[in-house]
Amino acid sequence: MQREKPQRVLIASSHALFGQGLRSLLQARPEADVEVVGIVSNLEEAISALDALNPDLVIVDYDDERLNRDEFLAHFVEVERKLRVVLLSLQDGEEAIVYDRRTMAAAQIDDWLEKWSDSKAAGQAEPIADGPKNVEAYARRGNMKHLIIAGILVVVVTVLLILGMGQVNLLPTAASAQAEPIDRMFDLEFKVIAFLFALIIVFMVYSIVVFRRKAGDTTDAKHIEGNTRLEVAWTIVPLVTVLAFAFMGSQALAETQRIDPRAIEVNVIGSQWSWSFEYPELGVVSDKLYLPVGQQALLHLSSADVIHSFWVPEFRVKQDALPGGDEFVRDLRVTPTQIGEYKVRCAELCGRRHAYMENPVIVLSQQDYDGWVIQATGLSEDPVERGQNWYTSFGCNACHSLDGTPGVGPSWQGLYESQRSLADGSTVTADEAYLQESILNPNAKIVSGFGENLMPQNFGERMSEAQIQDMIEFIKSLR
Repeated sequence: MQREKPQRVLIASSHALFGQGLRSLLQARPEADVEVVGIVSNLEEAISALDALNPDLVIVDYDDERLNRDEFLAHFVEVERKLRVVLLSLQDGEEAIVYDRRTMAAAQIDDWLEKWSDSKAAGQAEPIADGPKNVEAYARRGNMKHLIIAGILVVVVTVLLILGMGQVNLLPTAASAQAEPIDRMFDLEFKVIAFLFALIIVFMVYSIVVFRRKAGDTTDAKHIEGNTRLEVAWTIVPLVTVLAFAFMGSQALAETQRIDPRAIEVNVIGSQWSWSFEYPELGVVSDKLYLPVGQQALLHLSSADVIHSFWVPEFRVKQDALPGGDEFVRDLRVTPTQIGEYKVRCAELCGRRHAYMENPVIVLSQQDYDGWVIQATGLSEDPVERGQNWYTSFGCNACHSLDGTPGVGPSWQGLYESQRSLADGSTVTADEAYLQESILNPNAKIVSGFGENLMPQNFGERMSEAQIQDMIEFIKSLR
């Protein structure tokens, strides 16, 4: 049954293909009882056409970026006559949304359009007509679709990051039993960091690409009050994560400090700028740290001057060496697991030659270590050879050269029986008494040009009288 009057339709689009094509489509269907009264390309023309053409229905090209549907609807909501507005999108098939003042109050239109826009962005193909029916369900499905896609991308990026980090040597070779729990912690932390990085970057990029402002859209974003459940979640989850890492970290620390009653003991003395290693049970002093593989070493760390820090990267563990005597001695336990040569470095800024404060760490098989012990305890009968050994063992080579090159301290070449100009303007002969006094009391006579005396003050405690005499004999041999 046909209407008494045909339905008067006004088309709003700046695209001729859309307007003319829709006009032809409607006119080709007489049974629709529709009369297209005009085509407008902007809001001003539409306002003029309302009074001049008196349409019953306005069809708006939803995909036309030069039109602003929000402005259309904001105006048509105020129109007194009963008027229908259709937003028509032909981009993904025939899909329309109808605003009808007879079934929806004007105050509902903003939320209704936003929910419909979300469902359209989510790819919903179903038409939504005559009010907000089922709009919330579509919006929820659209939001869930975005969440699933972003979640999959987060997982993919996380896996790629973890695989990529696995191809890079982020840490040096682990060469001690103490390195195992530390590396487990590092590995877990790297994976969590990769996940957090992916979580932030993926959601940020996805939001920028998918929810970016469309051309011609000048409306304000929706005001969001907040989400209590989300805020509680992002407070509790990080808190639980931090507590879990703290617990695992305490377990790892306990593993690194596990005591082996059979551990060999080594006194490690740091001084500007070298390390000295004393084996009290063997009576051996060395400038190299020799350790047997598979056996724990208990290192007693101290400093002769300023704060140093004992660090072998392959062992992972690190500990400060403090000045101040026996009460400040710090202990560090190391169990080497791989035979090889490493370097102990100072990890605490300790002066001008801090970067050069390196000494060899040599891990030997038990058989080779026993051979080193036999060799190290068999001292030469020549005091000069013994003095040369003490020269490197006690770290004197870090400051005093043997070839005449001035360093942090005076060179030992040609030192014995030479005339030395002192900082106070006097002159002294470098005889045995002077050499012994300089070892035991370095501040007594400071050579001119070396005003900053950095020589350790405790060689009188660290060296025996025989070792001091051997050192003097070695200096005498360099004249």
